Amino acid sequence: MDTKAFKRSLQHSDNYHRRSFGHQEEVANQLQSEYQSDLIQEIRHQNYTLKRGNVTIRLAQAFGFCWGVERAVAMAYETRKHFPTEQIWITNEIIHNPSVNQRLREMHVQFIPMVAGNKDFSVVGSGDVVILPAFGASVQEMQILNEKNCKIVDTTCPWVSKVWNTVEKHKKGAYTSIIHGKYAHEETIATSSFAGKYLIVLNMKQAEYVANYILNGGDKNEFMAKFSNSFSSGFDPDIDLERVGIANQTTMLKGETEEIGKLFERTMIKKYGPQNLNQHFQSFNTICDATQERQDAMFELVEEKADLMVVIGGFNSSNTTHLQEIAVERQLPSYHIDCVERIKSRDAIEHQQLNGELVITEKWLPDGEIIVGITSGASTPDKVVEDVINRIFALKSAVVAV
Repeated sequence: MDTKAFKRSLQHSDNYHRRSFGHQEEVANQLQSEYQSDLIQEIRHQNYTLKRGNVTIRLAQAFGFCWGVERAVAMAYETRKHFPTEQIWITNEIIHNPSVNQRLREMHVQFIPMVAGNKDFSVVGSGDVVILPAFGASVQEMQILNEKNCKIVDTTCPWVSKVWNTVEKHKKGAYTSIIHGKYAHEETIATSSFAGKYLIVLNMKQAEYVANYILNGGDKNEFMAKFSNSFSSGFDPDIDLERVGIANQTTMLKGETEEIGKLFERTMIKKYGPQNLNQHFQSFNTICDATQERQDAMFELVEEKADLMVVIGGFNSSNTTHLQEIAVERQLPSYHIDCVERIKSRDAIEHQQLNGELVITEKWLPDGEIIVGITSGASTPDKVVEDVINRIFALKSAVVAV
């Protein structure tokens, strides 16, 4: 289908909303009271450092809510105010933060249920209001909602939309989109729905496998098995890798996306010659500024002296996981938690490892003077960060008192 024409038609529909409903000031006050933090503002004003007793907190200089997330949450709140009595649905988590999504449930915004691994849109009635989250929604989902005559509130982050425009350009030029991302992530699912031919690579190791196949060929059956969930219908690696374009899930590691792009550029130069590069390779900058800023700030933070790191964000948050990855690569004791309740005591913290396993680490909080580095993902409210900092202060203070 002509996805670009469909999106253009949808955007001109009276049922499509992507701008404020006029409740900005009221919603801004509500968001500030629910998610902002005076303590975090204090730390920002003190060069991102705060010392209490024998604990020094060092905050990353870019962390927490990004503009796209703030916009999405504000639009969801405005939607509830603008449609006070209508049934409101959301196609997925508005952002990857459990407290924000729970707050929407309390506001009677319902989430499309999953049945046998698929979203059950049969629950959505004609004329219902449906919110598309910050990660976007697939073309197929938008079609279903449009056919149901739903009022669609689109909170898709403009950086995500930029990637969609990129894969549309690839499709127009008959390039296969090489998408650096996680094939099951809702953003990548949405992006691939706008692409023509596509192949999703998770990391540099997979990208190198594809690059080697382009140069030297290989076992086609092995290739198809390795990427079984990660390519478009009818994809043939012997044909569809002659012209490639680079795109990415906006929350992936910036450096890795750049290296993957350079790898495929070198690969096409080697195979087809520098004079023919433009006929076989396309690359546009689709790295999200906010993701880049938080990763850069984390790289700076891990270079400072710290006894441990705490990374705060949803366990299904890709950008938060990559912040944790930076700390782990530096071999720093680091704990990825999604809420303050994961801190059980000074002797026990429940946290997620990079492999997705939830574990409890004992004796995680050292005795004596300590420096704790803290950052949070782009979907984490300052209030959650404040709760974690206060919990650490309280646990260390109790030890001193004893």
